[in-house]
Amino acid sequence: MIDHFPIDVASVDVTPSYNIAPTQEVLAIVRHDDRNHLEKLHWGLVPFWAKDIGNGSRMINARSETVAAKPSFRMAFKWRRCLILADGFYEWKGKKGDRQPMFLALPGGHPLAFAGLWEAWDNRGKEPIAYRSCSILTREASGSVMPIHNRMPVILKPEAFDAWLNRDNQDVHQLQGIIRDQIHTELVSVPVSRQVNSAKVNRPGNIRPLEPGPKR
Repeated sequence: MIDHFPIDVASVDVTPSYNIAPTQEVLAIVRHDDRNHLEKLHWGLVPFWAKDIGNGSRMINARSETVAAKPSFRMAFKWRRCLILADGFYEWKGKKGDRQPMFLALPGGHPLAFAGLWEAWDNRGKEPIAYRSCSILTREASGSVMPIHNRMPVILKPEAFDAWLNRDNQDVHQLQGIIRDQIHTELVSVPVSRQVNSAKVNRPGNIRPLEPGPKR
């Protein structure tokens, strides 16, 4: 990851995960004191003003078109942005009841960085350890993703990393320009095992393309 992303400090244990579910931890780059820290955040943003962390599982994504105006996201969009790291992501194709999981990634298999927002919730100082969480920005699907789903994550190009992480950059129009223009849109996809439908199945085989033959 250090070869691909601007990481200055990496003080967390990193182990592979092949089936991350909402509220579980993801790896993210967050800027503190002008240094980029690799950290673990819970997937599903909990605003700092929330009464509890119960809504986090429903806020795994934030629509890029409206993120600057939504009360749950607008402060994080202005002050607390991050890069959420992955090799790819799953999406499901087909009709309800017969949906095929697909694994989507960049051409060439390079790791990618989702545009993300993060928050630290401590129940207004009542909790000794803050619950740190994040959400992934989404946009309208590109031509390569549309046959599978009408939305896709915002995947930033390397030249956008610094401006996105820069806490001094609070210009909403400039930030919206980054997530509109400095992004990857062309992805490749392969069908994978339906075992990924269960978050309990977390193994390297999850991202292995299905061999031709009966559905699994």
